Amino acid sequence: MVEAPFAEAVVLETLVLSILNHDCAIASAASRMVTAAEGRPLIEMGSRRTHELAAVASARAAYIAGFGATSNLRAGREFGVPTRGTSAHAFTLVHDSERDAFASQLAALGKGTTLLVDTFDVARAVRTAVELAGPDLGAVRIDSGDLPVVARQVRALLDELGAHQTQIVLTGDLDEHSIAALAAAPVNGYGVGTALVTGSGAPTAALVYKLVARAAGPGPAARLRPVAKQSVGKPSRGGRKWAVRQRDEAGTAVAEVVSVEPPGPASPSGSGRELLHPLVRGGEIAGREPLEQARQLHRAALAELPAHALQLSRGYPAIPTVMDPDGD
Repeated sequence: MVEAPFAEAVVLETLVLSILNHDCAIASAASRMVTAAEGRPLIEMGSRRTHELAAVASARAAYIAGFGATSNLRAGREFGVPTRGTSAHAFTLVHDSERDAFASQLAALGKGTTLLVDTFDVARAVRTAVELAGPDLGAVRIDSGDLPVVARQVRALLDELGAHQTQIVLTGDLDEHSIAALAAAPVNGYGVGTALVTGSGAPTAALVYKLVARAAGPGPAARLRPVAKQSVGKPSRGGRKWAVRQRDEAGTAVAEVVSVEPPGPASPSGSGRELLHPLVRGGEIAGREPLEQARQLHRAALAELPAHALQLSRGYPAIPTVMDPDGD
């Protein structure tokens, strides 16, 4: 909700929608991927697929929604998002041989590094990696092929070579559905790029910005008069809104209740969790929070949802939105 003189409110419109639509879409995609990963860590690796500033925002949104790290160094510098990464195929190709590339990386980063093993022949690369690093090699990354099949083959080969603790990281056009399909594969983590930073099929959250009330007279104390569009197919509801997440006795969310009056403590909505929080007052930031607190808020909000809300298939909204015109 934005309450401001008309000219100032209009100036904000494009900026507010740009930020919220993009970041909500990325966070939603990231949250679905985190759910699909079932506890396996994820790295955001999508910077090359989006605008340079959107890449930074994407890394932040993904981290808030549960990703463990990003390959975007600017996101690390500006927001404190943990940064991680692996070598690229170009790093291997710039050396005289794959063995030389692995040796260089191990010399610079130690045995705990992650070696990319699918530039040429995966099995040969895994053998070379363990030969050079020993059984304490941190991880190998696989970026191509039939990932479930290759992951099982690599796990078997690593175990055969005594590298039982060496982990397997998969990348390569992953999304929440392919991640879920890999649940039974011997995989320790994922790197996700394109699908994440493009919203994984939903590039915006479809948020809109509507005028719902105007002052009935001059001065800041003037009463607000509801206004609304009546166009066919896109009508709006007039009046300033309040929003509450209504929960049952077990704390599970059952509905988002929107009202044109503040929820009272005795009302059903009043027993829920208020969803509106001030971000800016009088031009001063009032709602800034540490990144870790934002992650905690996301986890808490996700924990409130019913089990069916976490399904990946398209369907009905996770919980209904109910318009309560009387605020009770």
